[in-house]
Amino acid sequence: MLKLLEGPQTLGRGKIFWSCFLAVLAGALIYPLFADSYDVGNFAYFLIWIFMALGLCLMWGYGGMLSFGQTFFFGIAGYGYGVLAINMGGGTATIAALVLSVVFAMIAAGILGYFMIWGGISGIFFGIVTLSATLVLAFFLGQTAGPEWHIGPARRDFDIEGSALYYVMIALIVIVYIALRMLVNSSVGNVIVATRENPQRAEMLGYDVRKYQLLTFVIGSGLAGLSGALYTSWGQFITPSSIGLPAAAMPIVWVAFSGRNDLTATLVGSFLLLFGFQTITVYSQQAALVLMGVLLLATVMLAPQGFVLGIGKLVVDWWTRRRRRDEAPALADTARLQSDET
Repeated sequence: MLKLLEGPQTLGRGKIFWSCFLAVLAGALIYPLFADSYDVGNFAYFLIWIFMALGLCLMWGYGGMLSFGQTFFFGIAGYGYGVLAINMGGGTATIAALVLSVVFAMIAAGILGYFMIWGGISGIFFGIVTLSATLVLAFFLGQTAGPEWHIGPARRDFDIEGSALYYVMIALIVIVYIALRMLVNSSVGNVIVATRENPQRAEMLGYDVRKYQLLTFVIGSGLAGLSGALYTSWGQFITPSSIGLPAAAMPIVWVAFSGRNDLTATLVGSFLLLFGFQTITVYSQQAALVLMGVLLLATVMLAPQGFVLGIGKLVVDWWTRRRRRDEAPALADTARLQSDET
């Protein structure tokens, strides 16, 4: 199973890559020891959105399905968690509420995905349908703010916050990242990528591409639901604005800028964008939105495969050329000695 951590579908392999991975992880683990609680809480907030980005990376980058519905499933899980958590009581029931809310999002993804995929919807129309579902949900939730929609009194006996929440985020991101790497490098992942490249050819080889597309859509949407449930748990609230059109476009920008064809690029790039966006929002939310639009245009025009992925490939190519250049004299000496011996 561990062999699946490296493969043709993921960038980064070998001792150097995993040493850097462990170094970054160690830095993340010791960060709360030197930072104040406010900064730790902010970093936990950034990490919450990474799951949504990784889910879109799986669907769009590996599966070829551009979805504007990440905030649709974010909202279903977020509101579902809120309803369940305030009525199921505290303690371990809160964890059960989180799990159930993600399951609800995945069930919704299965139903919506079934009708789209088996209905032959693909390409730009796939994005239009998912965007329409997102806008319908946002409109509906915006009309349910009155007291007649009251469900029950909130009961909070079990909360994870501060450093504890931060470490939970770190653990979940590591688990999800490793699991997704193993998935895309497995035989299932190869079929998913083959479906993206040429669905007719994959089907002629005997694969039911619709099942693999549905699986990809459900997993990616479930990760968006995980972000929604964690967001609601972190902030103790969720609003329809978290689901609307501006919010629905954000994951597209993160993944496009980072590099939709690689999980590592999406993980790193999304975090950097979220950190930069939050920093600029402190001074001007409008400026932050304009910057996101400029970044999306620059990505489409200058680096369609993503800036972070492009930089990563340049570093890998440079390192490979350097290693070959260093090994060339040694190989030449070895060949000369062998010729002298003969």
